[in-house]
Amino acid sequence: MKNLKAYISEKKARDPIFAENFDAGYQEFKIGVVLKIAREEAGLTQEQLAKKLNTKKTAISRIENHAEDIKLSTLEKFAQALGKKLTINVT
Repeated sequence: MKNLKAYISEKKARDPIFAENFDAGYQEFKIGVVLKIAREEAGLTQEQLAKKLNTKKTAISRIENHAEDIKLSTLEKFAQALGKKLTINVT
């Protein structure tokens, strides 16, 4: 893991386009991972959550794996279906 972090740091230092795209992609990935972990902690499958949200399993999978350009209202519904509250921080 240390070698991967070093590689990413070096690549970002050499290539500003890579750095910009990596950071944006990481944030999208991170949102999906947070949503997936919250679903799993709630003890729900993608299919069960989809039923609660009146959508399809593929929609849940898309949110968890490709959380780009996700609407705030969708995030709120996702959190509510899991019995959680959505909190947003700007840092």
